[in-house]
Amino acid sequence: MSRPANQPAASRLQLEYARVRAYSLELVRGLSAEDCQLQSMPDASPLKWHLAHTTWFFETFVLAALPQPPKVVDPSYKVLFNSYYVGVGERHLRAERGLLSRPTLDEVLHYRKQVDQYMQQALADIPQGSTLATLVTLGLQHEQQHQELMLTDLKHHFACNPLLPAWRAEAPEQQSSASTAQVYAYRRFAGGLCDTGASDAPFSYDNEGPRHRVWLEPFLLGERNVSNGDFIAFINDGGYQRPELWLSDGWDWASQRQAQAPLYWQQDHEQRWHAFTLAGLQPLNLDAAVCHLSLYEADAYARWAGARLPTEAEWEHAARTAPDLPGLFNQVWQWTNSAYLPYPGYQRAAGAVGEYNGKFMINQMVLRGSSCATPAGHSRPSYRNFFPPAAQWQFSGLRLARDV
Repeated sequence: MSRPANQPAASRLQLEYARVRAYSLELVRGLSAEDCQLQSMPDASPLKWHLAHTTWFFETFVLAALPQPPKVVDPSYKVLFNSYYVGVGERHLRAERGLLSRPTLDEVLHYRKQVDQYMQQALADIPQGSTLATLVTLGLQHEQQHQELMLTDLKHHFACNPLLPAWRAEAPEQQSSASTAQVYAYRRFAGGLCDTGASDAPFSYDNEGPRHRVWLEPFLLGERNVSNGDFIAFINDGGYQRPELWLSDGWDWASQRQAQAPLYWQQDHEQRWHAFTLAGLQPLNLDAAVCHLSLYEADAYARWAGARLPTEAEWEHAARTAPDLPGLFNQVWQWTNSAYLPYPGYQRAAGAVGEYNGKFMINQMVLRGSSCATPAGHSRPSYRNFFPPAAQWQFSGLRLARDV
């Protein structure tokens, strides 16, 4: 259908805004209001909260900055759906988000619709390359992060239900990545003085820069991610019971939890491994990349295999110089042995959005790549994901490295 002659074409930002926002709604298609209310642990949030918080971001940081901002939809949302932006004001306790039965899911969806209408009107007048346009792009990237969290959180919520419900018919984490008969091979990298950090990507977070140089000794990086079959060999060799393989904190973590396998794994009465997936409980695909590992488990496996975890600089250098390496993206996030710290010359962004990344540069470890739950187009070689070393509920796995 052709548009009227007096109707301007939608801007690129308007189209991108509509696309990203629509995908969030696709993720809750078929779910009930009760499903979207669940909060199974403090680190996970209800899907209803994710839908509202991403909307709050646009209302708070974009619409409120307009010369003539629209009326705030509901003043109480400023507190209910703020996450960690101390500079914005009070916040509802993260661990109690699941107690927010009001506003209802329908009211949150209506909130999204109202803000979307305001945003589409505003986007028609926001100049490309302006400060506001940059904030809109940040908001869309922020929503894509929450889209991945919606899947990881929902999987954890559903795993706590004895009925083990499914989100969809397909289980992306069960896709084969390597044959279990395939010997784990490495590719050699010469190293040297290498550039690292964001360069020519259309968008990057502030923590991806500034671009700088690092010296890398020659190293080997795995041709693929470690598979479920690989990890079962570690389990069968008593990997979880051998303290010499574990970091001190990791051994304490494994002992306290009596860890025996990655999160969501279980054995049936015949000792066959199964895994809870986004499509419910399924027999474990030995050829799929192992996921839902803590850094502690990844590090112990690497030591058992006579290898180590790569540094984030090694991983990025390999991703830039050998992009044909399978599974760098869209399988599992890959743990590195690099602490999440600022790059030389790093400066936080001004204002409240400066709290987005910089304040978390303590007690976190870096993961690289992207997972099967990452939205399309939301990954790049310089992307720095980060989580505490004990985190398992993300789609996190590993790729081995060795010194030459």
